[in-house]
Amino acid sequence: MQSRRSFLKYSALLSGLAAGLDVAGRPAQRSILLRSSWQVENIGDIGHTPGVIALLEQYYPDVEVRLWPVDVGKGVDLMLARRFPKLKIITSPTDVEKAFAECSFMLHGSGPSLVRGKDLALWKQQTGKPYGIYGITFPGVYGLPADRWKFRAEDNTIMTDAHFALFRDSASLEFARKNGVKSPVMAFCPDGAFAVDLKDDEKAAAFLKSHNLKDRGFVCVIPQLRFTPWWELPRKNQQPNAAKHARNEEMKEHDNAPIRAAITAVARQTPYKILIVPENETQMRIGKEMLFDPLPEDVKQKTVLRTEYWLTDEAISTYVRSAGLFGIEMHSPIMCVGNRIPAIVCRFEEQTSKGMMWKDIGLGEWLFDLDHPGDIDRLVPAVLDMLTNKKATAQKLEKALAFVHQRQKETMALIRPHIS
Repeated sequence: MQSRRSFLKYSALLSGLAAGLDVAGRPAQRSILLRSSWQVENIGDIGHTPGVIALLEQYYPDVEVRLWPVDVGKGVDLMLARRFPKLKIITSPTDVEKAFAECSFMLHGSGPSLVRGKDLALWKQQTGKPYGIYGITFPGVYGLPADRWKFRAEDNTIMTDAHFALFRDSASLEFARKNGVKSPVMAFCPDGAFAVDLKDDEKAAAFLKSHNLKDRGFVCVIPQLRFTPWWELPRKNQQPNAAKHARNEEMKEHDNAPIRAAITAVARQTPYKILIVPENETQMRIGKEMLFDPLPEDVKQKTVLRTEYWLTDEAISTYVRSAGLFGIEMHSPIMCVGNRIPAIVCRFEEQTSKGMMWKDIGLGEWLFDLDHPGDIDRLVPAVLDMLTNKKATAQKLEKALAFVHQRQKETMALIRPHIS
């Protein structure tokens, strides 16, 4: 008799869950499992996550988000909790297992590649529930020429089985189509970092005041090498890569000299000061070696070198107080434009195809390929024009941002059928 009552109780519970009710008979909260947060040594990789969460908050305010991160250390978890107090960050195997059972949809966040495709495959195998991919570069191999367009066959299967596979640059979308990916929905999707709205105004204001940088009176600049030398960071536990190091040494002056030329032009031809900042933890050293130290003395007098790494919230609070940004990185410009600050992107082949998104959103005039001499020649005039021709700059920015917002709305709508 007891076993029959238990069976009936269990059957009723299953029926209730199937009807969208929780264990107490109340309407169950809909939940999304977000796989994201790839590393904390780069403010852009940090930024993917709060950007996507902010979009989910905007378009699905009644849906619970559970973040399954790779890394939210070094204070990133606390930063996310301050902005998203309802966010559940899951790290234990038990919590992941529970999320697999309770969440109705899994979303792979924006990233440099299909970073955790194996987890999407596991989700499909264990749950049979739908999943989607939101704004990635594909294949996204940061390699030497022979490696750059390699991809894993299993990634094609994972993307084809996704209910939607969205790419953050048109070159990735084209590559996926040509190589047999056949998800029902394949389209361009702005990187999630466009939607980041984290802020730490107190820290940013204190730093700027200590260096006599006034609001809208300075420009941010970022250096870079062909390959980020992650092996310099003990926490990454990577062996030095001789081939990548050699390529960095070969090209570092070629790539950063145009940035120095633009810094010099800004310092001498405009009232703006310059703030050299890092997007990742290796760039404080690179900024000193390649940008600050070689500057003429009169330019150094108007230039500040940030010597400490920061988190995404302080960075954005600094960017929004600036007059603009230029440099050899992608995600600081993304976060600038998302917050209505103009930004110029310089790129090279080793950075994969992600830079093409600047053309995709209508900012091709602010995209410079350092492998093309003609682009190098037009960089300084473009930086000066961006800073001095304020009306045209504002118009470009608003047009691009309107397109980004429209695509965010359209791509977020793809989730709705799977969580209703």
